[in-house]
Amino acid sequence: MGITALFNISSNLTKIYFFKKGVDWKLIIQIGIPSVIFVIIGAFISRYLDSVILEIILAIFLIILSSFFLLKQKLVIHPNKINNISGVILSGFLAGLVGTGGSVRGIVLAAYNLKMEVFIATSAVIDLAIDSSRAVVYTMNGYVHTHDLYLIPILLVVSIIGT
Repeated sequence: MGITALFNISSNLTKIYFFKKGVDWKLIIQIGIPSVIFVIIGAFISRYLDSVILEIILAIFLIILSSFFLLKQKLVIHPNKINNISGVILSGFLAGLVGTGGSVRGIVLAAYNLKMEVFIATSAVIDLAIDSSRAVVYTMNGYVHTHDLYLIPILLVVSIIGT
């Protein structure tokens, strides 16, 4: 979980650099701030749960979510308060608890029909706040090890190439 958070930070910094003109600050405040609060809660709780159970929960959740959208291809998620609040809480909490919540946050942002560069930049800024928050909590939980820190420059290069 710790290395994943560090890689995501590198990836988000790269996306922000390349797509910085597309940042939508209103969405960042509306979606990002509550997401950070719930990622911290989820990250603290993760310390008390078995990582194997968390991986199984994540797998089941992603299978159900993808199956739902596969079966309901014409379903449209509207950018209303209920969808935003539930999506933000769920994505933040999942990001902290199991290390990923981007799929849910992507659904929330997709409801706004944003241009590609706005979607990427706005999502990257929100993800950077989320990943930085959970990286701090994961470090406190003992998930980030000093012997893994040599990977940071490698992760940065990989994220630049990937972006």
